[in-house]
Amino acid sequence: MPPREDEHRVHCRLDELLAERGMTLTRLAELVGVTVVNLSVLKNDRAKAIRFTTLTAICDALDCEVGELLVVTE
Repeated sequence: MPPREDEHRVHCRLDELLAERGMTLTRLAELVGVTVVNLSVLKNDRAKAIRFTTLTAICDALDCEVGELLVVTE
């Protein structure tokens, strides 16, 4: 049976990366130019999509690669 549209196995490691860097979600939102609410949706694995420009900006701000931020779970 195919997964429902709102089900996916992609996990966002934003919490862990922010903690490792001592950065707040508010500061990241300022650096990236998106709202805290939108980052919260991503952080809580509720996002259905992300723009490549936003993804790139997050990775630049956190000095990480996409594969460190987004992982596929079992």
